[in-house]
Amino acid sequence: MAEFTQYLMNGLMVGGVYGLIALSIVLIYKSTRVFNFAVGDIMLLGGFVLWSLLAWLNLPLLPSLLFALAIAFGIGLLIERLALRPLIGQPILAAIMATLALSIFLKGAMILIWGTGQIAYPTKISPGTSMTLDTVTLSSGLLWAFLLAMAAFVVLVWFFQSTKMGLQMRATAEDHQLAQSTGISVKLVFGLTWAMASLVCALSGISLGDRLGLSVGMTPLLALKAFPAVFLGGLESIPGAIVGGLAIGILENLVGGLINPNLMEITPYIILLVILLFRAEGLFGLKRIERI
Repeated sequence: MAEFTQYLMNGLMVGGVYGLIALSIVLIYKSTRVFNFAVGDIMLLGGFVLWSLLAWLNLPLLPSLLFALAIAFGIGLLIERLALRPLIGQPILAAIMATLALSIFLKGAMILIWGTGQIAYPTKISPGTSMTLDTVTLSSGLLWAFLLAMAAFVVLVWFFQSTKMGLQMRATAEDHQLAQSTGISVKLVFGLTWAMASLVCALSGISLGDRLGLSVGMTPLLALKAFPAVFLGGLESIPGAIVGGLAIGILENLVGGLINPNLMEITPYIILLVILLFRAEGLFGLKRIERI
C-alpha cells in the first residue's frame, strides 16, 4: 500500500508539470485553432534564459526569475508577430507547419548558444527540501511545480471568466470573423495568447530544469507527454488540460512502478491512441456537429 501511495503522489506531482505544458497548448489552440508543435522548444528556451541570467550575469534569483518571465512574454509576442501573423487568412495547415519550422529554428539557435550538453542551474530554484508524510516522500521540486500548475490554472480560469480581454479571447476562439465584426482586435488577441502561452511554457521549462537540468536533446521530448494530456482533457478546455496532465502523470507512474518500468515511457502514448479511437474530443471537449 505504501508503495502504491508513493507512486500515486509522484504521478500527481509530475502530472502537474504535464498539465502546465498542456495549458500552453490549449491556450493557443483555444484562440487561434493552431496546434503548437514548438511548445517543447519554447519551454526549453525559457529555462535557458533563466540559466543565462543566473550563470552569465550573476543576477539574484528573484530578479532573474521575473526578467526571464518578462522575456518569455516578449518572445511569445515576437513569435506571433513574425512567424504566425503573416499567415492569417491562409489554410490552418500552413500555421501548423510554421510551428514545426519554428521548433527546428529554435532548436538550432539553442544549440549554437548553449550547446548540446546537459546544463544544471547554478542555484536551486525551488525552496525547501524533500518532505516526508508518513511513508511518502515528496520532492520539493515536484511539489512546487505542482503548486505552480494549480496557481496558473486558477489565474487563467479567472482571466477567461472575469476579464474583458478573457471574454474577447473566448469570442475569438468561437468565430474570428464574427469577433472582428464586433470590434474585437483579433490580431491583439492572437499576440496576447502567444505571449501568455510562452510565459506558461517558460514556467514549465524552469520547473523541469530545476529538477532534471536543461538539454536540447532531452527536455523538449518531455513536452511531448503533454500531448496525450491535451487530448484526454479536450483541446479547448483549460480545466481539461490540468485534469489530463494529472491523469497522465498518475497512470504513467503507476504503470512504471507497479507493472513494468519499461512501460512507463510509452504509457502516455498508449492512452493517446485509446483516446483518439474512442473519444477524440476528450473528456471535457466539445463535439462539434456541422449541418450541411
